[in-house]
Amino acid sequence: MARSRKSGPVKRPGSVKRRSKSKSPADKALSFNPAMFLATAAPGREISEYSKNDIIFSQGDDADSVFYIKKGKVKVAVLSKDGKEAVIALLGPDEFTGEGCLIGQTKRLSTATALTECEAMRVTKAELQRVLHEEPTFAKMFVAHVLTRNARVEEDLVDQLFNSTEKRLARMLLLLANFGKEGRPEPILAKISQETLAEMIGTTRSRVSHFMNKFRKLGFINYNGHLEVNSSLLGVLLADQPRTVGPG
Repeated sequence: MARSRKSGPVKRPGSVKRRSKSKSPADKALSFNPAMFLATAAPGREISEYSKNDIIFSQGDDADSVFYIKKGKVKVAVLSKDGKEAVIALLGPDEFTGEGCLIGQTKRLSTATALTECEAMRVTKAELQRVLHEEPTFAKMFVAHVLTRNARVEEDLVDQLFNSTEKRLARMLLLLANFGKEGRPEPILAKISQETLAEMIGTTRSRVSHFMNKFRKLGFINYNGHLEVNSSLLGVLLADQPRTVGPG
């Protein structure tokens, strides 16, 4: 008859019990996986799905969390007192929104709306502050995100101040198609209205319609159930003089 073995170390006379070594900060950093943290729900983290046009958070809501976008496109807009909307950002997978709560904002200054079917993780302010403090790998990734967003805001401001409507629209279409992230533009799956494009670049719908037709005639964009942006549109940004279609 076989005897069952008791788990645990066998004590020998004169043996000395050794204490397990605590992990160094470097070991802890290596063991923490930011992607896994952002992929799994846990206390302080919850994942939700949103249909097109669903509100993720509204201007004036309590600023008590940050959202990490896992899938889909999200529009961030500000509404003035007289009801005029200004689109300030269009975000996609692996981007955060709502970070203002980390610098003392108590209320949301903007509204985040799903442009497509979306999946996002809501991380409470307390949980995000904890992981930023304890996990340098995550803190490094998050700081890189903030710096990238700041650079994008500066580029948007320069674009508004110095570029023509044509160049602003071309740049926005390339950004919507993720140009530069994977090397070539992708189809824009979200049906973004010309009114929304006009709000994003600070012009009128009629001007957007004019240049969208112009880009289509030049072969820079295609309509085939969805909007496709060709890399040749980059030439509009690089050109010193605006392109023309036909006489004049």
